[in-house]
Amino acid sequence: MDISTTSHVIATTDRRSVGRTLRAYVALTKPRVLELLLVTTVPVMILAQGALPNLWLILATVIGGSLSAGSAAAFNMYLDRDIDAHMQRTVNRPLVTGEVSPRGALVFAWTLAVVSTVWLWAFTNVLAAGLSAAAIFFYVVIYTIILKRRTEQNIVWGGIAGCFPVLIGWSAVTGSLSWAPFILFALVFLWTPPHYWPLSMKYAAQYDEVDVPMLGATRSGSQVGLQVILYAWATVACSLLLIPVAPMGLVYTVSALVFGGWFIYESHRLYARAVRGGEPRPMRVFHASITYLTLLFVAIAVDPLLPF
Repeated sequence: MDISTTSHVIATTDRRSVGRTLRAYVALTKPRVLELLLVTTVPVMILAQGALPNLWLILATVIGGSLSAGSAAAFNMYLDRDIDAHMQRTVNRPLVTGEVSPRGALVFAWTLAVVSTVWLWAFTNVLAAGLSAAAIFFYVVIYTIILKRRTEQNIVWGGIAGCFPVLIGWSAVTGSLSWAPFILFALVFLWTPPHYWPLSMKYAAQYDEVDVPMLGATRSGSQVGLQVILYAWATVACSLLLIPVAPMGLVYTVSALVFGGWFIYESHRLYARAVRGGEPRPMRVFHASITYLTLLFVAIAVDPLLPF
């Protein structure tokens, strides 16, 4: 092999190595979770404005919020790397495979936390920046460090961190908060358990193995199914509170009733299958919950732009 060929091989290998490292750091941010950020933040900004906000403000808020959520996720992976190594669904995470070192992940998480806070302060306002910092603190300290390994209600209270994007989006537009964003905060709070508990049912054995007391792993299928039903009903009821408060029009009202009814129906199916001793098929509810929240927030975005 001549020198030019050797140099080409080395350069190609280096590029692949750099690309793989970059992908590993991106994986630390849990990109799929960032999708939820977009789904909840932008529609709330439109609702707060009553029209389409300034596009730069939307972009700045989404960038800052994504950096903030990425920071929380990276901290979470750093702190949970011991249990991630023993769960099938998490064994390919960068800290488990060694593609990112613990020190590298920690520096990355802190960097994103600082940059996201400064970014939102500079390009939105101090309230949005403060809420972003609070969301990171809640997810990392309250959920990951304090609650996750101690109580089966961990996801109920830990899910509060995932509610902050609606407050951040609203405050970025208005510089303040009102009843409407707090109703949406409560909606996402109530939605989180029936969204996540079915997932923990599917991976119950893995949670048992690492002694993480997710309710889906510590209770019977019928007990979990009943809890999912109760929270699904509460979520839909909360969504209807937005109609007189915002106020919302026909598109949102119909969407909240139709999509909410479907979400409740899927929750009841999960419970019915569990009670009969059949396969609960919890992932059906898990995916339905994502679709429900996405369609509901699309309706929130569209409704203020229409005259009815």
